[in-house]
Amino acid sequence: MERRRIRSSKSEEGIALLISIFVLLLISVVAIALIVSSGTESALAGNYRSSTGVYYAAMAGLEEVRARLRPQSPISFKNTDAGFLTAAGNPMGPCSPVYVINPVGGENITPWDAANPYYDAQFSQEFGGICPAPLPPNPSTSTPSIWNRNPLNGLPFPGPLYKWVRINGVSEKSLNLDVGPAYDGIKDLTPVYYDGTQLNDQNTGNQVLEITALAVLPNGSQKIVQYLTVPVPLNLNFPAALTLDGNTPQFTASPSPSFWVDGNDHAAVGTCNPTAPPVPAVGYTAGSLSDFVQPGNPLGIPIGPPSSADLRNHYTPFVSPYPDIVNVSGTLSPNLQTVAGLNALVQTIEQNADVVVNGNATGANMPAAMSATNPMTIVINGNLVFSGWRQTGYGLLLVTGEFTYDPDASWDGIILVIGKGWMYSHQAAYTNTQIQGAVFLARTLDASGNPLPPSSAPIFTAASSGFDFHSTPNTLTNGIYYSNCWIQAAMPSAGYQVLSFHEIASQ
Repeated sequence: MERRRIRSSKSEEGIALLISIFVLLLISVVAIALIVSSGTESALAGNYRSSTGVYYAAMAGLEEVRARLRPQSPISFKNTDAGFLTAAGNPMGPCSPVYVINPVGGENITPWDAANPYYDAQFSQEFGGICPAPLPPNPSTSTPSIWNRNPLNGLPFPGPLYKWVRINGVSEKSLNLDVGPAYDGIKDLTPVYYDGTQLNDQNTGNQVLEITALAVLPNGSQKIVQYLTVPVPLNLNFPAALTLDGNTPQFTASPSPSFWVDGNDHAAVGTCNPTAPPVPAVGYTAGSLSDFVQPGNPLGIPIGPPSSADLRNHYTPFVSPYPDIVNVSGTLSPNLQTVAGLNALVQTIEQNADVVVNGNATGANMPAAMSATNPMTIVINGNLVFSGWRQTGYGLLLVTGEFTYDPDASWDGIILVIGKGWMYSHQAAYTNTQIQGAVFLARTLDASGNPLPPSSAPIFTAASSGFDFHSTPNTLTNGIYYSNCWIQAAMPSAGYQVLSFHEIASQ
């Protein structure tokens, strides 16, 4: 019995060692799996960080350029490099790209040079067979990024690591898209525009621009992203050639038999032709016709006798009955019939203005760069006096105080007098005025000059508000002529809207 027990013990020798080795092997396998898994996760996390970082670096380039396209921005191309973009009124050609360059540490970035590490091969892929060689044009116009300008270039850290951003126009052929309104099946090289509803090749609306950005990280990660973008107009609607928005309208007519307020569409601007339907000569949101015509208004439109002194047919789109003075509360945007909405409009226009004068101003404050091909948005936070300013203004003029208008001055575009809401004309000689576009008056202050409640309607006061052209001589000629083309030309932009976005495979 003792011998059998000894023999059994000897047969079990080494089992514990084998079990220990197996357990150690199992632990080793698990440990190796954990190490491999951790390495994979680290690699995935690193790849994610790189892809995310390079994506946002490229997006930073797009957004910088989109901001700088707004002429009112302090960092705009207009303010930092006035000759970088095409002159106002001239479309940007698809085959004439311009570049914003963002070098780091003195590196050389020339996207138009095929030997450069950051060569823009994507342009040649997109516009090959459309634009003449070389692609891109060598050299192309360029300007530094804001990160390579004072004061940002003095920061102790670099900005976003995009290398360049390209800006160019697009055509049906480059987009490989037949656009309206004809949809004729021909994809030509005409620049593409956007009218607020659809793309077109008829120069209607604003030109569509293509913005493309390349970002490259130190580890070699690359990303190309692209916008199609277009400036968005405010789309103000003017229901009459002259609109008095508010209760108790104050209207003093000109006694001149040569003064007109005409709601027919006038004046071509560029390729825009005057084909819009006629609007009322004068529109009001409260009150009645008697507020504008004698004898209800002793200083209103004369009706005679004699019949030659009857000037009611001078306020018309030349259809009876005369005068064509209409309640437009149903067609004027509701947000423009409250003090809050009008104040919001003033704020929006001021934020997007080319020139803002805080205080009283004269014609000398009008910008010299303003022209028929470069209409501008001008805000006067105070009174404006045109006296002896025998020139023509172009664009949108917003006056929050009193506007004393010299009939020698002409204006093509939009005149808004919102705040005190008073447009007054007085000049004894050289009386020759023409306003083409629309005039809009609203008083958002009470008789003491304090702001009216935001939810209330604007209201004109008996003194120093409304439209007053009575103190002008009988020799005054011309008048206010509705012009849809000038209204559209003067409409300020509220920023650049992104029509499309996509990522492009690395070049």
